[in-house]
Amino acid sequence: MMLWVILLCTLVSSLLGGLYVLGVFRRQRPNEPPLDKGTIPWLGYLLEFRKDSSEFLKRMQRKHGDVFTVLIGGQYFTFVMDPFCFGSIVKESRSKLDFRTNAAQLVVRVFGYKPTEATSSIVHASSIKHLMGDGLTVLTGATMESFQKLLLFNLSSGEKRVWQEENLFHYCYNIVFRAGYLALYGTESPRGAGNKEKAEEQDRLHSNQLFQEFRKYDSLFPQLAFALLAPKDRREAERLKRHFWDMLSMKKACQKDNISGWLSDQVQLLAENGVPEYMQDRFMFMLLWASQGNTGPTAFWLLLYLLKHPEALKAVRDEVDKVLRESGQEVKAGSPPVTVTRDMLNQTPLLDSALEETLRLVAAPMLVRAVLEDVSLRTSSGTEFTLRRGDRVALFPHISVQMNPEIHEEPHKFKYDRFINPDGTRKDFYRNGKKLKFVNMPWGAGVSTCPGRFFATAEMKLFVFLMLSHFELELVNEEEEIPAIDISRWGFGTMQPVHDVQFRYQPRF
Repeated sequence: MMLWVILLCTLVSSLLGGLYVLGVFRRQRPNEPPLDKGTIPWLGYLLEFRKDSSEFLKRMQRKHGDVFTVLIGGQYFTFVMDPFCFGSIVKESRSKLDFRTNAAQLVVRVFGYKPTEATSSIVHASSIKHLMGDGLTVLTGATMESFQKLLLFNLSSGEKRVWQEENLFHYCYNIVFRAGYLALYGTESPRGAGNKEKAEEQDRLHSNQLFQEFRKYDSLFPQLAFALLAPKDRREAERLKRHFWDMLSMKKACQKDNISGWLSDQVQLLAENGVPEYMQDRFMFMLLWASQGNTGPTAFWLLLYLLKHPEALKAVRDEVDKVLRESGQEVKAGSPPVTVTRDMLNQTPLLDSALEETLRLVAAPMLVRAVLEDVSLRTSSGTEFTLRRGDRVALFPHISVQMNPEIHEEPHKFKYDRFINPDGTRKDFYRNGKKLKFVNMPWGAGVSTCPGRFFATAEMKLFVFLMLSHFELELVNEEEEIPAIDISRWGFGTMQPVHDVQFRYQPRF
C-alpha cells in the first residue's frame, strides 16, 4: 500500500510540476501588468511572435496598453512600450535588471563562446580605448586604407568611363564587411606574399572568400538564435562555426600585419584571465559578427534611400564635395583617390542626419533584461506596475519610438534632414508636449549600449562618402519600389531586404 501511495504522490508531483512549467498556474498579481498567456501551454505566443514580432506587439499594445506581460516559449516577457519609461529601465542596477543573462545564452548558442565574468569589462575597456577618441582616429585611417584597397584601387583616369551593374545589397555588404574585417583583423604580410601588390591581392581574395561564408552563416542566424534550425541547417551552422574558429584563430592572427589594437588588447586580457586559446578563437568570431553584421546592410539602405530621393542625394553629395574642397582635395581626372579623415567625417551634419534617419527606419534591436528581483515601474500616465522576479522585461524601440507618429511626423517616410535644424544643430523631439530623451535607439541604451557604435558610424559614413565623391550612381530601374524588410530578423539589429536591387555606377571623372 505504501508503495502505491509513494508512486501516486510522485505522479501527482510530476504532473503539477509539468503544469507549472507549462504556465497553467500563473496568475496576474495586484499591480502587475496585464497578463496574456495565449492558448497553447508553454509555447504561448512563440509562433506568432516569431512570425512577425512587430505586428504581434502592435496587437498586444492595442489590446492591453503600453505595458503587458506575455508568455513566449516558457518565458514571461513584460514589454514596455511607453518611451518615458525607458530611462528608468536602462539605468536600473544590474542587481535588479541584468542584460547579461540573455546575452550570455545567445552568445553560447550562436558563436560557441562561453563568456567569463571578465568578458564584459574587457570588451568595454578596449572599446573605449580603441573605438573612441584618438583610437578611433587611428582605426578610421586603417579603414580608409582598406576602402582604397577594395573600392578605389582600380580607378584609372586613363580608361573610358563605363557603367557597371551590381546588386546593391550584395555590393554594399561585401565592400563594407571586407573593409572592416581588414582594418580590424589585419592584412597579409608583404614579406610572406612576395611584395605589397601581391599581399593586397591576397587580401582582396581572402576577404571575399570569408564574406561568402559569412553570408551563409548570417542567413541562418535568426533561426539559430531561437534554436529553430532544421537538422540539415543545424549541421551547416556547426560547419560554418568551425570554419570561422579556424580562419580567425589566434595561430593565423599572429601571421597577419596591422591587426587592430582593439582585437589584440582583448585577446591578451582574455589570456591573462585564463581563457583557453580555443575559446579565444570563438571570441574572435563573435567580435566579427558584432562589428560587421549590421554595417553593410545599413549602408545599403542609406544608399538606396538616397538614390530614391534625388533631393537628398544632391544635398548630401554637395556636402561631401564641400568637405573635400575645404580639405584641399578634389576628385578629378588624373588626381589620386582622396583620403578621408575622421575630422572630415565630423563635418557632415546632413550625412549624419541621413544615416540616423536610415537607422530609424530599418534598425530594430530588442533590448531584454532579466528581472532578478521585483521592480517597481511608473508609467508616464502615473500608473505603477510591479515587474516580477524571474521574468524578462523587453523594449522594442522600433515600434514605440522610431515609428511612433506622435514623435516622428510621417514615420514611414525617409526625410534626410529629420534630425537637424536649419542651422545644423540637432533637433529635439516631443510627445504630448514633453521632451523625449530616447527618440532613436539603433545602438541600444544604458549599460548595454553598443560599444562599437562610433566605429560603425565612421565605417558606414566613410563608405558612402567615397561612393558619392568618386562615382555617379543610379538605380537600373528608377521606378522600382523600395523592397520590404525580412521580418524574420526582427530584434537582431538592422533589417535586411527580401530581395536585392540592381544599380549601376561609373567614375565621376
